[in-house]
Amino acid sequence: MEPLLVLTNVPDAASAEKIARALIDSRAAACVNVLAACHSIYRWQGRVETAAEIPLLIKTTVANYPLVEQIVRTQHPYDVPELIAIPITHGLPAYLDWLATETEQHD
Repeated sequence: MEPLLVLTNVPDAASAEKIARALIDSRAAACVNVLAACHSIYRWQGRVETAAEIPLLIKTTVANYPLVEQIVRTQHPYDVPELIAIPITHGLPAYLDWLATETEQHD
């Protein structure tokens, strides 16, 4: 099992809840932290933009990343959502075991 931390930002609480629930309901992720709003400054289509966004921290596995990406891409309101996966190289073994168990796909 290769655990991942996936990051994305959404524009509002409704989008955050919708995506987080879809990820958990599908077992694509074991946990999604919906963080407090932040202020983002970024370049988009040649212009500097600012936005209030809500970060999501998605705990999943490499095996489930394609499902995470599919859910985020279909449910995210942005044309090009931020979606960054960071390998988790160390962690409490009991937590990582829990993450693996909660993301097992049951047919």
